[in-house]
Amino acid sequence: MSAAPADVIDFLAGIEPGSFLSAIRDRRAQARENAQKSYLALFEPEVPGDVTALERYAVAAFVAGLHRQPAVSEFYAARLRDHDDAGIAQVIPSEVSRAATEGPYGRYPEGPLTVEDVDGPDYRVSPASEAVLGRRLSAAFEHAHLLVFHPRDASPAALQKLLDAGWSATDIVTLSQLVSFLAFQIRVVAGLRALAATSSHRASALETVFTGVLASGHV
Repeated sequence: MSAAPADVIDFLAGIEPGSFLSAIRDRRAQARENAQKSYLALFEPEVPGDVTALERYAVAAFVAGLHRQPAVSEFYAARLRDHDDAGIAQVIPSEVSRAATEGPYGRYPEGPLTVEDVDGPDYRVSPASEAVLGRRLSAAFEHAHLLVFHPRDASPAALQKLLDAGWSATDIVTLSQLVSFLAFQIRVVAGLRALAATSSHRASALETVFTGVLASGHV
């Protein structure tokens, strides 16, 4: 099995020890430490419960694909392949392509915010992919899509679909934490990459803004 990098965000952002970006992250040492601890708690937990490593990495590869971060998706897909004997990693790219959309969309409860209601596609895993993924993981992909693109539509009925597919209440909490953590991790990595690509005279100005994001290392 591939060993986890000492700092996954540094690895994904291409940050070298002693670099300018490493120094920025060092200014929020606790946030940096908590981000890595969150990764380990979600992907390499001491007590994994009923959500398997295969499911965790499959959901992560899919969600990173929804966020249009192929390098992050491949990072998780590589770890998925360490556990995958069913070809699950092979169907994720096609499902990401099918699920791709713009967001957020969905509907608010009746009231002043309904003027912001936006219709969008209701994603379902294809029958061919479901035959590989199984109903439980297919339901997880569909729920992850809901959380990424139309969280306004989260409802008891949406949770019931997970329960019907074999996810317990505790499993659903873990699934939601995974999707939430990935949104945080991907945004931080994207921001760090943007800083790396920024000319030095602009980097110091952006640094002040970005360190606020790094301070939110808790999931």
